[in-house]
Amino acid sequence: MTTSHEDWLALEPEEALDPGLRICDPHHHLWDHPGSRYLLEELLEDTGSGHHIVSTVFVECTSKYRPDGPVAKQPLGETEFVESVARAATEAGAPTAVAAGIVGFADLTLGDGVAPVLEEHLELSSSRFRGIRHAAGWDSSDDVRNSHTDPPRGLLLDADFRRGFACLERYGLSFDGWQYHSQIGELTDLARCFPGVAIVLDHVGGPLGIGPWAGRRAEIFESWRKTMSELSQCSNVVVKLGGLGMPICGFDFHKQERPPSSEACAQAWKPYLLHCIESFGPSRCMFESNFPVDKRSCSYTVLWNAFKRVAEGFSDSEKADLFCDTAVRTYRL
Repeated sequence: MTTSHEDWLALEPEEALDPGLRICDPHHHLWDHPGSRYLLEELLEDTGSGHHIVSTVFVECTSKYRPDGPVAKQPLGETEFVESVARAATEAGAPTAVAAGIVGFADLTLGDGVAPVLEEHLELSSSRFRGIRHAAGWDSSDDVRNSHTDPPRGLLLDADFRRGFACLERYGLSFDGWQYHSQIGELTDLARCFPGVAIVLDHVGGPLGIGPWAGRRAEIFESWRKTMSELSQCSNVVVKLGGLGMPICGFDFHKQERPPSSEACAQAWKPYLLHCIESFGPSRCMFESNFPVDKRSCSYTVLWNAFKRVAEGFSDSEKADLFCDTAVRTYRL
C-alpha cells in the first residue's frame, strides 16, 4: 500500500479488543506489485498490531509464477515462493505461523490432466499445501471486473472443470470457491455433485454493489440470503466471513475522507456475517482478513475489532470456532 493510504488508515487508530482471543487468519495474500507491496514484513506488521494471530493461510493471487515452462505448471512458482516465506518466518522466530496452510492455483479445466500439477504442488510444500482456488467470478457488466483467472460464464458447471475438480478428492485437497452472489447457485450444484470435497466459500459469496448492482442493496441482500441458506444445506461447505471491504461490494469506505471505525464496519457488515453464522453455524464459519485487499477500506486492527463486535454475543466456544478452530480444522493446520 502507498504511504498516502497508510496515512489515511492512521486517521482511525484503535486498540485491539479482546487481545487474548486466538485467531487464525485463513485468507491473506503476498505480492509485490508496483505501488503495492505486501510481503512478510508487511504481513507481520499487521498480524503484530495487537490481535493474537497464531497462524495464517495464504490464498493464491498469481504471485511469482514461473516465467517460462509449460503454462499449466507456471503457478507452481507461487507455491515455491510462499513455502520459502513460511520457512523464513519460522526460522526468524515469528510469533505467527505464517502460511501454515497454502491454497494455490491449478487450472481445473485441464480435467484429468491437472493431476500432475496437483502432485507437484504437494511435493513442493508437503506440510503446508492444502487446496486449490480456481476463481470463477463472472459478470456480464464491464463495470464489474471478472476474476483474475479470466473465467468463462458458468465455469463451475463446465464438464472439463468438473473432471479436474474430481481430482481434488483423490489428493485430499480442498477447494476455495470465489464467485459473485449471482453465481452461488452454481457452487451449490457443484457441492451437491461432489460431497466428498471440502469447499470453502470465500468472502460470504461475493455480494456485488457496483455497476448494475449499485443502489440495489436490499434487493441483492434478499436474493443472496436465500441462496446462502440453500448452500448451507451442503454439509461439505464452510464459509469465510469477510471480504466485504472490497470496493466491489459497494460500501465505499475507501472513498471517505476518513477511514471507518470498527463500529461503522460492524454495523455495515453485520447482516451478512450473522446470516452466515445462523445458516452454517459457528463450526462452519471462519472470520478472514482478505488482506491486503480489504486494506483498501480499513486497517487490520479495525477489521478484527469489527468482527469481534459482531461476535460479542456468542459463547466462548462459538468464538473459538469463528476466530480460529474452524479454519484450523478445515485446512488441517
